[in-house]
Order: sequence, then C-alpha cells, then structure tokens
Amino acid sequence: MMLGIRTCATRRTVANSQHRLFSGRKDVACELAASSIRFGAGVTAEIGLDLKELKARNVVMFTDSHLRDLPVVHTVLDSLADNGIRAHVYDQVRVEPNDISFQHAIAYMNGLATDVDAIVAVGGGSVIDTAKIANLYSMFPPSDFYDYVNPPVGKGIPVPGALRPLFAIPTTAGTGSETTGVAIFDDTRTKSKTGVAHRRLKPTLGIVDPLNTATLPPNVAKYSGFDVLCHAIESFTAIPFTERPYPSTPNHRPAYQGSNPISDIWSLHALQQTNKFLRRAVRDVSDVEARSAMLLASTAAGIGFGNAGVHLCHGMSYPIASQVRWLTKHDWYNVRMFVPTGQVVRAAWLRCRPPNGAPWPLSCRHGACSISFHRSGKP
Repeated sequence: MMLGIRTCATRRTVANSQHRLFSGRKDVACELAASSIRFGAGVTAEIGLDLKELKARNVVMFTDSHLRDLPVVHTVLDSLADNGIRAHVYDQVRVEPNDISFQHAIAYMNGLATDVDAIVAVGGGSVIDTAKIANLYSMFPPSDFYDYVNPPVGKGIPVPGALRPLFAIPTTAGTGSETTGVAIFDDTRTKSKTGVAHRRLKPTLGIVDPLNTATLPPNVAKYSGFDVLCHAIESFTAIPFTERPYPSTPNHRPAYQGSNPISDIWSLHALQQTNKFLRRAVRDVSDVEARSAMLLASTAAGIGFGNAGVHLCHGMSYPIASQVRWLTKHDWYNVRMFVPTGQVVRAAWLRCRPPNGAPWPLSCRHGACSISFHRSGKP
C-alpha cells in the first residue's frame, strides 16, 4: 500500500451541507476534552510519584497475561513499590474484550477487600478499555449491565459522577484509548460490537512511553497503525460540528461533536506522521524514531477522533468483526478466533475498491487534505 498526502490551500468548506441531518438551530461551538498526556522515553517509571502525589495507597493494575512478564509491567510495579503503594494486579484482560470479560473484571474490582484509590492500565486498547469499564461499574453499579452501553444495544445512561483516577500506559500505537472516553467491546448477546462513551471515562493521565512499543510485533504494528490512519481520516472528514443541533446546556454537547477546527489539528498531524513513519515502524522493529512517532501519532489521532468522532470505516468494521469465525494470527499470543481492530477497519475501507484489481484511488477530498491509496507489494 502506498499512501500519499498533499495539503491544499483551500480550507474545508461546507462540503457536507448535503448531510443536513438535523433540524432547528445548529451548534456554533466546539470544545476539546482530552486526558493529560506525558510523552517521553522512560516516563513509565514516574507512575509511582504521580500516585504518591495523589496520596494513593492501594491501586489496581490492569494488564494481560502476556504483558505480565514483560519489562513495562515490572517497571510499573517497581515504581509503585518504591513509593509505598500496594498494587493488586488483574492480568486476565481479554484481547478484543466482550461483555463477559468486562463483567469478570468488574467482579474482580467488587471482590477486593480494600478500598481502591486509583487504577493503572498497562497495555493496548483492550486493557485500557477494560480498566475504564471496571472503574465505572464498580463505582456506580447499574441495575443492568446495558444501562451505560450506547444505544441501540443499551440505554446510554450518562455516567452519574466522577470516577477514580485512571492512569493509562499504552503498549501499542493504535487505539489512542489513553486519550478517549470510549470503551469498545464485542456484545455476545447481539453478536455486535458496541461500547460505552462518556467524557468521565477519560484517563486522568496517559503515560506515552516509546520504550513500551519496542517489543511490538510487525503485524501488530501494521494493523494498529492502520487504525491510527482511519481514526485520523474519519475524524477529519466527519460531518462538521456546525451540523449538530444546539445543545440545551453546554454539558449536553456530545463527546463526538463532528469535525471542528480543534480536532482537525490533531487529526491532520496524525495523518502526516502516519504517512511518514508507518512503513518504517513495520519493517524495522529497531527503528526507535518510527516507533516513537507512531505512538505519538496514535495519541494525536485519539484526541482528534475522541472529540470529532469516526464514521464509515469503523461503522462498517463493527458488523464485520462481530461475525468473524475464522481468523487467528500467530503474532497474537492468545490463539482464538478474532480480527484485530486495525485489520477489520482496513477491510471495511478496502471494501470500496474498484473491480478487477484496477488501481484505485480511494480518496477523501475536503479542501485541506487529499488522501489517495494505491496497491503495491509493500505494506
């Protein structure tokens, strides 16, 4: 796949005016809501000091069984111990979580005999999203699991209050979950992919440490990198925030506001960095510059789509992912049938290809950016 990006002088006009889906007064404001971010090689070791400043004594660390034995987890545990903080470790997070694995994590939180002062999530989007859900459901237990789940699968009840501090330490460059108020899962009841979305789910701090992606296998880097690309494209080309209805109060303005001048900055930067560094990050696991750039691009794209939203590719990917029964990948350590998020989003995007293997361009042109894709023998 070859990716070309060119910046144009003209700004995005009201190219989506044909998408006037709402009646009445339109919104005139946009806002930025994102987690605090700390980026730098080695900053993982600072987690204990952060929690000490919060006077935390007992924390729960979420991770998965594979990461449990890798240096990043030992770095976190050592930092906590050095600062007198007791850690309860939950390492049974499921890659591509579902409602059952979420409820298992919630039960773990509810079963602890001590009060929990804060939560630390060490892993990819699956780990961070599981930590978000366990935090919410253990603090504000609903009458039914689906109360907080997005419609139409659930009721979409807003998060009623502030949650415990959550510190997210990503180990993949893909989901951007360290910046967002979204937790995605496979729903076994409806055989669909859905989630919970609210600004109060956002981590308190995202600790973005390039050293934590050093062991990322090439295929994981590839598929997660395509997730970054689609987050950036979709948020940049989303229906503009000015097409949304004016909220009754500022607090009712949705997290996914539509494309806007603030989120555009982050989305466009993520596009440019992905264009420059994704191939390098996949081809050479020792390319520290490329791995660092892709991790930061993932965070930037997370801020972009976390405020603007995603659309076609991710919307198409959810039913595809929910129906898969055949794919396993040796680069993932738990052998079961699933499709990595970045791969299924890519499949949804490529579904629009021309017939008979003709060169494509798939392109989205909205004034400020033009993106085209062409086949080649390279990733």
